[in-house]
Amino acid sequence: MITAERIVRLGSETAFAVSEEARAFAAAGNRVYPFHLGDMDLPTPENIIHAAHRAMRDGKTGYAPNAGIPELRDALAADINRSRGTHYTADSVAVQPGGKPVIGKFILALMNPGDEVLYPNPGYPIYESQIEFHGGRGLPYGFLPGKENFHLDMDALRRQVSPRTKLLIVNDLQNPTGAVSPDEELEQIAEFALRHDLRVLCDEAYFDIRYRGRSRSLASFPGMEERCVILYTFSKKYAMTGWRLGAAVGPRQIIGVIAKLNLNDESCTNHFVQIAGVEALTGDQSGSRRIIDVLKERRDAAAEILRAIPGVSCYVPEATFYLYPDVTGLMEAKGFSDYESFRKDVLRKTGVSFCTRLHFGKALPGETRRHLRLAYSGIGVEDIREGLLKFAAYAQG
Repeated sequence: MITAERIVRLGSETAFAVSEEARAFAAAGNRVYPFHLGDMDLPTPENIIHAAHRAMRDGKTGYAPNAGIPELRDALAADINRSRGTHYTADSVAVQPGGKPVIGKFILALMNPGDEVLYPNPGYPIYESQIEFHGGRGLPYGFLPGKENFHLDMDALRRQVSPRTKLLIVNDLQNPTGAVSPDEELEQIAEFALRHDLRVLCDEAYFDIRYRGRSRSLASFPGMEERCVILYTFSKKYAMTGWRLGAAVGPRQIIGVIAKLNLNDESCTNHFVQIAGVEALTGDQSGSRRIIDVLKERRDAAAEILRAIPGVSCYVPEATFYLYPDVTGLMEAKGFSDYESFRKDVLRKTGVSFCTRLHFGKALPGETRRHLRLAYSGIGVEDIREGLLKFAAYAQG
């Protein structure tokens, strides 16, 4: 079969390949501790489930407006304005079947072939995949270690930008590092975007997965609401990963184009799921608060063990549900020079399954430190302790 030339430029989310490997290892009778995939094993709050069930019983099983039902668009605009200090209205919202489609539609709406796009690396691999698939040129920028967490490498941004650079992708509360930009860093990013007339995708998937402090959106800075598109998802805050519900929120002209892409791609987002989304935003929030409490307990349990392992250092991020430990010393002590051999050896000998830095983009020039990404959203506290204590014993063996 001869496929279109663009298909060779389409990347993948390689964490799913690690998941398949772990599943096969478990199917062979082995115990697996799943730190590899950022899915959630926590239940969606009951009021949201009941709202979806009522909507199905009420006949909300047909087509819905391609930009989303008015009740959800209104609720999203109100929620985002309240939490971000913005001034959006319902026509600034295009509901999506998950947060991920916002990435491709933002790029389709605003990038021409040959345009340059700045994106984070390490970062969510779909950014690079969608840029290259649609004929753009990706310009990666990285992160640097700080006192308490990683911070964005502003010098890398400044070095990369050129007159052909049109778009900037920012993932604050970042996957995989857990980095959170302080206000002064966000201000620098805003000034940079304004100076170079860049449109910005603000991937805020983890905006509400916050254990201390309060998140701030890049869109809240002067001049940025007019040039930012916010990626919003229900997956994390409400444990709705499989419901596939999210939204693009931004300037009406761009959102109108994205809504037109909805019409061409999937017609609309599932109607009764959108009704459940209204309940998620406007109903009882105690279920969401419990999710945060559980995730914080898991973070603390995992970080405590990792930070005690010789050859491992690990920040304790105040956001997301990932840890990104530096294992340079451990890999050297165990005699490993490449990530895959190390990852597979750990899985085989301990059952601990994780992703490595290379699942989030190619190593940047001059990058020498080695990192793993451990997701604790899909594994309970007791299994976290059991698995990571086995990993600690392996490290010291």
